Amino acid sequence: MIICKTSRELDIMREAGRIVALTHQKLEQNIQPGITTGELDKIADEFIRSMDAIPSFKGYNGFRGSICASVNEELVHGIPGDRVLNEGDIISIDIGAKYKGYHGDSAWTYPVGAVDDETMELLRVTEQSLFKGLDEAKPGVRLSNISHAIQSFVEPEGFSIVREYVGHGVGQELHEDPQIPHYGPPNKGPRLKPGMVLAVEPMVNAGSRYVKTLGDHWTVVTQDGKRCAHFEHTIAITDEGYEILTKS
Repeated sequence: MIICKTSRELDIMREAGRIVALTHQKLEQNIQPGITTGELDKIADEFIRSMDAIPSFKGYNGFRGSICASVNEELVHGIPGDRVLNEGDIISIDIGAKYKGYHGDSAWTYPVGAVDDETMELLRVTEQSLFKGLDEAKPGVRLSNISHAIQSFVEPEGFSIVREYVGHGVGQELHEDPQIPHYGPPNKGPRLKPGMVLAVEPMVNAGSRYVKTLGDHWTVVTQDGKRCAHFEHTIAITDEGYEILTKS
């Protein structure tokens, strides 16, 4: 069941989203060669709590971190720890914050220092694909139009869409209906309505689309070892289109 949020709930979710966005800004200032993913996790945890929120991911199904920190060939669910970031790496940081019972959720992939041109193109295409999808987020439009727009942009650019992981609804639960694939035909699924809150999060590989989960039962990596990127915003469907909630 897709839950449409009231204006009061949306006000709370705007604050949850703002906290997520500010946490991203805080971490971006600290992403540099030599820092560990665990140090970034500590910064995020302390900042989220300083905003009267709690990290959504901490303890979620046993996850140990307050953020997901996924480096290079790691796609999602990377566990923060002792890994040191090096010049030329990329890191995908997924942040959730729960404020007054409601979640905000956003992921971004950042370069560490200077990265090569192919990697920058991967980041550009993945980020742009998110907004190509969001261009379809309007009341009355079928949900799969978002999915189709993302795939239609990414694949002609020579990259691959990951199919095992999807976007989702957001609210009092971190993951709610509907599921939102980032590929597929248009004009399928439920029609979008004002008050729906969705996390759209294309995950794109430089090589093949196939991924696998490591022995820690969390970290997802590309099967071919090539790099990947992940960009995500939480949005609310409005009468006119959509509003990004995960912004400062």
